Amino acid sequence: MNNIEEMIQKAVELQANGLVTGQIANELNVSRETVTWLLTRSKKDVVAPAPKDISVNWSSIGQSSFRLKCVSQALCDMVAESLEKTDQLADVVIGIGLSGIPIATIMSEELGLEFGIFHDYDDQKEKSRQRGIFSRNFADVRGKNCIIVDDVVSSGATITDVVEQLREVDANPVAIAVILDKMNSDSIANVPMSSLVRITRVD
Repeated sequence: MNNIEEMIQKAVELQANGLVTGQIANELNVSRETVTWLLTRSKKDVVAPAPKDISVNWSSIGQSSFRLKCVSQALCDMVAESLEKTDQLADVVIGIGLSGIPIATIMSEELGLEFGIFHDYDDQKEKSRQRGIFSRNFADVRGKNCIIVDDVVSSGATITDVVEQLREVDANPVAIAVILDKMNSDSIANVPMSSLVRITRVD
């Protein structure tokens, strides 16, 4: 998408198709606050100040399995370096749905580790009472050393939820890997984070 009007149109279209705020944010690679602003902005009589956010379009990577594999291999290299520094081993790679799953799948294959999936709870209205869940159809995370993988980190809320839930089942989150870090941080919840691209705002 090249401009704000296209993003507004896409956000409205996704909402009309039944997606909730969190799902639209995942599709557009922006924060939930930005989605709310885009949907509000679609009502022409409402003018609200724009949130400070950056839209990320990595579809040129996602539409090619070869490019996705190359990016995943680069993240594997960065995670391996991080684990060496912290003298940690890993047992399982956890992909945060939807966009983190293909990256985590490739990474688990490359690293020879088990593969798990975390489903974020996307209903913003119920967010305060709901948490994401680990899929029972994939690797059990209890008591294991875990690498957490997502495409883009904006606020860090979802990854923080994953880390907290891992610790609750005596699992040990040892590394986080993302394509793009909009937080500009080396860690989330005291877990080292590796990113291919880090965004730093200068305003």
